[in-house]
Amino acid sequence: MNLSSMGDMMITSLWVVLLLMITPSPATGFYLPGVAPRDFQKGETLEVKVNKLSSTKTQLPYDYYSLSYCKPPQIKNRAENLGEVLRGDRIENSVYSFMMREPESCKVAGRVKLTEESAKDFKKRIKDDYRVHMILDNLPVAVLWQIKGGSSRKIYERGFRVGFKGKFAGSNDQRYFIYNHLNFKVKYHPDPDADTSRVVGFEVNPLSINHHYKQWNENKTKLSTCMPNSPTVLQPGMLPQEIDGGKEIVFTYDVSFESSDIRWASRWDTYLLMNDDQIHWFSIVNSLMIVLFLSGMVAMIMIRTLYRDIAKYNQLEQEEVQEETGWKLVHADVFRPPMNYSLLCVYVGTGLQVFGMTFVTMIFALLGFLSPSNRGGLMTVMVFLWVFMGLFAGYSSGYLYKIFKGKDWKKISLKTAVMFPSILFLIFLVLNALIWGEKSSGAVPFGTMFALVLLWFGISLPLVFLGSFLGFRTPALEDPVKTNKIPRPIPPQPWYIHPLFAMLFGGILPYGAVFVELFFILTSVWLNQFYYIFGFLFLVFIILMVTCAEITVVLCYFQLCNEDYRWWWRSYLTSGSSAIYLFLYAIFYFCTKLEITKLVSAILYFGYMFIIAYTFFILTGTIGFCACFWFVRKIYSSVKID
Repeated sequence: MNLSSMGDMMITSLWVVLLLMITPSPATGFYLPGVAPRDFQKGETLEVKVNKLSSTKTQLPYDYYSLSYCKPPQIKNRAENLGEVLRGDRIENSVYSFMMREPESCKVAGRVKLTEESAKDFKKRIKDDYRVHMILDNLPVAVLWQIKGGSSRKIYERGFRVGFKGKFAGSNDQRYFIYNHLNFKVKYHPDPDADTSRVVGFEVNPLSINHHYKQWNENKTKLSTCMPNSPTVLQPGMLPQEIDGGKEIVFTYDVSFESSDIRWASRWDTYLLMNDDQIHWFSIVNSLMIVLFLSGMVAMIMIRTLYRDIAKYNQLEQEEVQEETGWKLVHADVFRPPMNYSLLCVYVGTGLQVFGMTFVTMIFALLGFLSPSNRGGLMTVMVFLWVFMGLFAGYSSGYLYKIFKGKDWKKISLKTAVMFPSILFLIFLVLNALIWGEKSSGAVPFGTMFALVLLWFGISLPLVFLGSFLGFRTPALEDPVKTNKIPRPIPPQPWYIHPLFAMLFGGILPYGAVFVELFFILTSVWLNQFYYIFGFLFLVFIILMVTCAEITVVLCYFQLCNEDYRWWWRSYLTSGSSAIYLFLYAIFYFCTKLEITKLVSAILYFGYMFIIAYTFFILTGTIGFCACFWFVRKIYSSVKID
């Protein structure tokens, strides 16, 4: 392949990116629900399940029954997948149940007498702004809010608060009140032919009511604070239910049913609506401008500068070439193995493993298989893809190790299989111990930890060894030029070629291509929101790859022109340094968007963000290295070397 065709390839790839930009995003299009629809007959039982208590202030989930709520006679756990356990989901049955299309009001769920300790727990959860999460037919409960400013648009807020803080008239004492009455609304889509209905919406309006009754009867208690035949609303003079030791709390609920035109396949749309579509398009346009700028530079280097250099080098006599300066003068050193090349092989293999996991996960997400209705599905798929991508990690590290003429492929296989996962696992163990110390349901049980270790050593490690064996057996690429035994001295370098400057400059452009989308990802992770705009995310990922490849190639060319042949590690660190900016943004996001005041929660945030940044470093660094590896081999195979 000559340089002219290389330039054509760059222009073609740019047109492909442009075509992707103007194609309608699949973010709001194709959607496959995670479960099969269920038809309910009139009068059929609808069971409400409870999930967990969560707070954006602490980032520590707790089991619903960790507070003194009314409990059913027997608590049953629903079967959970690996992703649900890792996310801290604990789905259990509850005392709330309805009959399809049969409204009820002032239904007594039970009563609880608070002890001093249980009252303290309630107050603590209210102070930390915890929310209760419930599920009906796999739909999460939500509170409906009207957007202010005269807009008719409404938004859903997942879950409802445990309670609130307030003051009585004439008192300055801060008191705590619990939401003990729930006004449920179930939206259903009827099927007139079969006389059945499907649940398409689940809303709640929580109230705090200090209930009164004359005599308690488990099933026939009559309350004087709500009417049995009308939906409960706060009447003038009704007092909220205060939380204090020794107080008795009566839990009640209403349920109403509303026919809806929403079809079952579209029932998640209201949860997934994003308020900032224009910002996403701004992100795409911003990233596209970066790609256009870099593509112009690369096209100029490929078509004009390199083509002219190669034509000149191929026409000049050898004596004249010796007097020239430029990238050809380092041809005898450019393929010299770098220092710690075995570690570079490990990082490249791990990076391709991360790339394969990320790319395939996004394809599944684009097809709708990882929708939020498939709770925990995204994390489960990522774990298993990581395990099975070990084959590619082993192959690439073993193959690159052979190119460097390494001998001990077993040692490189073990490093590839163990190094990156062990760092992540060590951090995960420390964070899990902190979560366990807080008695949070987010702590991963011992059995799940054992299953993760079994996946690691039982499947991933053997696949890495198999891949490394195959890669080491594959005939290695021959270098386009021979390498001298004695390294060529490197002349003094200008300031803009300094490794630190190259890293800082090379990392900011890939980060600039993704920083807007990064905001929405962090919001979904840390502020308890859904993220399902994988169409935008996939486009940003493609732009990220192109940006990493192009900026690394440009800086590598400048480095070689200044007769510095140490490009191996530099190419990896140039694009990989974008992870530094990602972590700096994580610090900025923590200070400006989050309200975390607890030390353990802050440690959890920065621990997980370090894992994300480290993984991002390996991913972007590997993309830059692979692009540079291809570029260097192409340009040195295009000139005549005597």
